[in-house]
Amino acid sequence: MKRRSWLSVSAVAAAAALTLTACNANSSSPEGAASTSSTVKGGDLTILTSSTTVTLDPAKSSNLAITTLGLFNRRLTSWEIEPGKTARAVPDLATDTGTPSDDGKTWTYTLKSGLKFSDGTPITAEAVKYGIERSFAPELSGGLGYHKSLLDGGDTYEGPYTDGDLDSIETPDDTTIVFHLNTSYGDWPWIVSMPAFSPVPEAADAKPQEYGLHPVSSGPYQVESYKEGSSLSLSRNPNWDQATDDVRTAGPDTITFELGQDDTVAAQRLIADSGDDKNAFQASFVPPAQLSQIQNDAGAKSRLVTSEAGALAYLAINVKRDGLDDLKVRQALQYAVDKKAFQIAVGGSIGGEPATTLITPGIAGRQEYDLYPAGESGDLDKAKALLAEAGDPKLDLTLLVESDPVELLKAQAIQQGLKRAGIEVTIKSEEYDSWYADVTSDQGDYDLALASWQPDFPSANGNIQPLFASSEIGGGGFNLSRYSEPEVDELIDEASASTDATQAQSLWAEADRRILEDAPVVPLLFKKNSFLHGSNVQNFFVTPFPAYPNYLKVSLGQ
Repeated sequence: MKRRSWLSVSAVAAAAALTLTACNANSSSPEGAASTSSTVKGGDLTILTSSTTVTLDPAKSSNLAITTLGLFNRRLTSWEIEPGKTARAVPDLATDTGTPSDDGKTWTYTLKSGLKFSDGTPITAEAVKYGIERSFAPELSGGLGYHKSLLDGGDTYEGPYTDGDLDSIETPDDTTIVFHLNTSYGDWPWIVSMPAFSPVPEAADAKPQEYGLHPVSSGPYQVESYKEGSSLSLSRNPNWDQATDDVRTAGPDTITFELGQDDTVAAQRLIADSGDDKNAFQASFVPPAQLSQIQNDAGAKSRLVTSEAGALAYLAINVKRDGLDDLKVRQALQYAVDKKAFQIAVGGSIGGEPATTLITPGIAGRQEYDLYPAGESGDLDKAKALLAEAGDPKLDLTLLVESDPVELLKAQAIQQGLKRAGIEVTIKSEEYDSWYADVTSDQGDYDLALASWQPDFPSANGNIQPLFASSEIGGGGFNLSRYSEPEVDELIDEASASTDATQAQSLWAEADRRILEDAPVVPLLFKKNSFLHGSNVQNFFVTPFPAYPNYLKVSLGQ
């Protein structure tokens, strides 16, 4: 399956701002177990973000199910994200998470009764179908595209404006929708939680490029106003019925996103915790300087929430390059890297925990293991012994990183760690667009690349397939190691096709270990995210996945 996402390197942090995500509350320490209180209705919530734009059209959005668009766009399923629980798919517009047939190639959903859009018209299966179809239109590109390669005929379909209906989506009546896939796919309940599966009334889509300016709401809030670079204001949707929605609590009366906020200034406002800022939280990660300041401010520290270990930061090794095509050399890199120095570069233990596996903590089926027990600072004797077995090659490698001060510090930690084993590294920094184009190009003109990865949905599929399937090499794919192993591709296909969750999880764990036996990447760190909120913000919590707060549960005290 081809899939194009861009949550890489510091782009994970950037995406936190761009998709308006954030994290945890009601816990004052990284280790503290967050708790939720009963939801109080009322108040005006403010969300501070450095992003200057918000993509409101679900066809063009890569928003997580529990963040911004989830407040006003419902989907067939959503995510249950609660403290102390593993993330799971749950019904949203549908009565269940889907009924598979034909060995997982056909999925059927029935809509709940009493569903209405914000304009009072019924939400029908046809509106869901139309919303999905418009996501195929070239003029509405940018959203997550998993479904485009999975739906039968989706590889050539170009949306309803030119191609009419997509026959692999059937709506036999107003409440039934049936999907016909071109392959068995057990994670389909996660796919239908993505923004593209939000219902869109065709009557409101006369000007597709402008739909995102005035989207029709299916959730508890509706867009009141949007001023690019300034603000996004949401108010209550009078036609939303809590009885049909177990996912959202709809606490605040209004939600206002203040756009274009400097992260440092926003953090200082929340540290001060005065006036309306008591009812606010910061969508972006707290900058390192403010993290240090907060440690000495008891009041602010009690409102700082640090996620558990989340997104994987890793060193991609281009296995197609001379020298790096030798397994012994790649294994030597596993032992030579100084993960402790890398951790210090991202702020110490509050920035993340050393990683030895690929699957993100908090995702069902993950298994803990360490194939290369090098300790926190590496094992130089082991690294040198492996290089000797490889014939002591003279390695002068190029490390491609994004042009960013923190990324440079991380690259220098890698450079210095490998130098101890006699491996020379030249750091090449590029602006993000150039970096992304180079690491996902067909040419692959680099030796090493620093990257990080946050799955798009809570399944190990989202960890393994995009990074290690042969289909993801070049052409915009994110297999930065250029790793191609038929045995791993077979495991990916088998795990993807399984509708038995236990079996699929076992296969993904097997793939995780099998990939690292070939050492195409060095797992460096499972990153932590820190967020700050005002003293009147309640039910602001974080879970191991996705290490961002659940916007759908946040409320205010009265």
